[in-house]
Amino acid sequence: MKIFNDLLLKFEKPDWSANPEFCVIDTILESRPDIILMLKSDIIGDEKASSFGRQDTPSVEQIARAAIFKEMRGMDYRELEYAQNDSRICEAFIKLDGRDPYSFQMFQKYISRIKPESVHRVIVEINKIAISEGLEDVKSVSQDSTVVKTNIHYPTNNALVWDCVKTSTRLLEQLKQEIDTLDFIDYTKSAKKTFFEINITRKEASRYPLFCKQLILFTKVLNQTSNAIKKKSTSIIASSIQAELAKLLDLMEQVYDMTYRKEIKGEKVPNEDKLFSIYELHTDIIVKGQREALFGHKINLAAGKSNLVLDCQVLRGNPADKSLYKSTIDNIIQNYEIIPRDSTTDGGFASLANLEYAQKAGIVNIVFNKVVGSMQNIVSSLNMQTRLKKWRSAMEAIISNVKRGFNIFTCNWKGWIHFQAKVLWSILAYNFRVMTGLILARLKPDSLVS
Repeated sequence: MKIFNDLLLKFEKPDWSANPEFCVIDTILESRPDIILMLKSDIIGDEKASSFGRQDTPSVEQIARAAIFKEMRGMDYRELEYAQNDSRICEAFIKLDGRDPYSFQMFQKYISRIKPESVHRVIVEINKIAISEGLEDVKSVSQDSTVVKTNIHYPTNNALVWDCVKTSTRLLEQLKQEIDTLDFIDYTKSAKKTFFEINITRKEASRYPLFCKQLILFTKVLNQTSNAIKKKSTSIIASSIQAELAKLLDLMEQVYDMTYRKEIKGEKVPNEDKLFSIYELHTDIIVKGQREALFGHKINLAAGKSNLVLDCQVLRGNPADKSLYKSTIDNIIQNYEIIPRDSTTDGGFASLANLEYAQKAGIVNIVFNKVVGSMQNIVSSLNMQTRLKKWRSAMEAIISNVKRGFNIFTCNWKGWIHFQAKVLWSILAYNFRVMTGLILARLKPDSLVS
């Protein structure tokens, strides 16, 4: 119960008592410095500290604390820089010790290096602390999936063609500044006009000639992009732009192919042949039941009775919920070395194979909200089944709290690695918030100084 004793001492200070979440986190990090060390290799890698010049690089601990503070407050990097001057609790939590605040570029450089696997290890370690302090027992586990969207516009063939044209033209303009002999035609004005015409045209017969016109123009853009890549230059900047154009050209050809097949030939293009964004290539299409298609990634969460998220998987593709059940059970048993007594999920996870797997793992009460065929839930009593079904609905509240509390309906971080990291940082921040509530509920009211 060391955390509780340390907290009582810290709550005697006004700044900490007014910010209980950061008081709890600070207490945990000070008592367990090994948690910060989990992120060290990601942050500094093989870099060695220099004894020359200004020593104005934040320490690993300051970077980790800044990342946590940023997520807890829902800030961007510029707001984090401002908070170092504006907020006493930020200054104390990040341990500036009277030094000038670090720039947002500095924090972004190092925080963005932290890998999702490292953040996941920290989540597990924080949960182990909660278990050791009696806040969670991992006896009951509920799981459910949700979708976090990527930051893209709705992907229509028309919009993707327009994205390719304007992006290629922008890069060609930059390349022109480095290679004087480069000549190209700017087709954006014509392409933009056709783009809007297609958008306001509903009849397929009327859209067909417009797409034919747009694809002819698109072919010209493809050709001049290909020619620009072959231009020889001694400029490093030009070579960098040409490499970017080469990557874009592959995407442009894929967009042309799927647009031609769908809009001209009338084929039904399978999802695996589709591209949903030329900027966020990792984006998947997620369809759950009869609901609207979403573009992002499926997230599978498992939580305990304390409402702490015990496991989080950020997934590629659109795997069926029932295929996620076994891996979640395995992760919880492996990470916490505890076999849950109860497992409850919604009907999407239900299958005879999952039921048998959980039973072999040693789980006593196995409840799916809806069972299929002749399958029956395995429970010690009917009352237990009813209680677990009611408790399962709490997962909806947990998912809502994570998304609303940390604004991850849509992930604004770019790239697949950063997408995973952002989701896991939000889960970590959510768990810290839940832990704070659980700890404060156990502390006597008269021990808190307002």
